[in-house]
Amino acid sequence: MDTALGSPAPHTGTDRAGRTVIYRRDCPSRTVVEVLANKWSLYVLAALRGSDRPLRFSELRRLLEGITQKMLTQTLRALERDGLVRRTVYPTVPPSVEYGLTELGVQAGRLTAALAEWSVVHARDILAARTEFDERPSPGPLTP
Repeated sequence: MDTALGSPAPHTGTDRAGRTVIYRRDCPSRTVVEVLANKWSLYVLAALRGSDRPLRFSELRRLLEGITQKMLTQTLRALERDGLVRRTVYPTVPPSVEYGLTELGVQAGRLTAALAEWSVVHARDILAARTEFDERPSPGPLTP
């Protein structure tokens, strides 16, 4: 809120009733949702959450089947930038780098863990729905 005027600050992503509307382009939380909705972000958070200690880059890469070095680097940087991951560099030769969750990352990890648990419980339902959908006759072109 803009305390001087008593009205919402511009670009808060709220509707006329003051509710947060995350699907609007001007909602600041949209960028956070986009980071957390990235599949590799989910997997990195899960890997770090599932470990009892910080992990090195190579350990993360081995855990996350299918991720490229470039994508892991980009994902870790985005999570570090958003304050979810802490990068610690040790002055060894060569330098040793470890990644761990910040408190904010631990909280985000709880959310992503709930999504993972839901996915495990409902994977068969989703796959059955896909099969049923794919076996239906094509409805033809979509109309606007």
